[in-house]
Amino acid sequence: MSRKIIIDKYQGNTHYNIHVIDSFGQEHHLGYSETLTGPNSYEMIELRAEEIWSNEVKREIDPLSKAIHEMVETGKKFLDERGNHRDGLD
Repeated sequence: MSRKIIIDKYQGNTHYNIHVIDSFGQEHHLGYSETLTGPNSYEMIELRAEEIWSNEVKREIDPLSKAIHEMVETGKKFLDERGNHRDGLD
């Protein structure tokens, strides 16, 4: 997986949302910022991302999270097979 810095701002929002993706595909939320200057300038965001990337470790998934993830995926598969409505009339 590739490393990425994601800075997005949804239409109508007043703040930027800043995320870093490491080589394991894990997302690290760096916070929200009204502007991209000062402590949240591009240079500072890159420094914080490099710090995350230099110390990255694949996190272990706890059993409860894994079970919840599997239930959600099973639910998605079930809905894909039956359609989007519970009555199955799709």
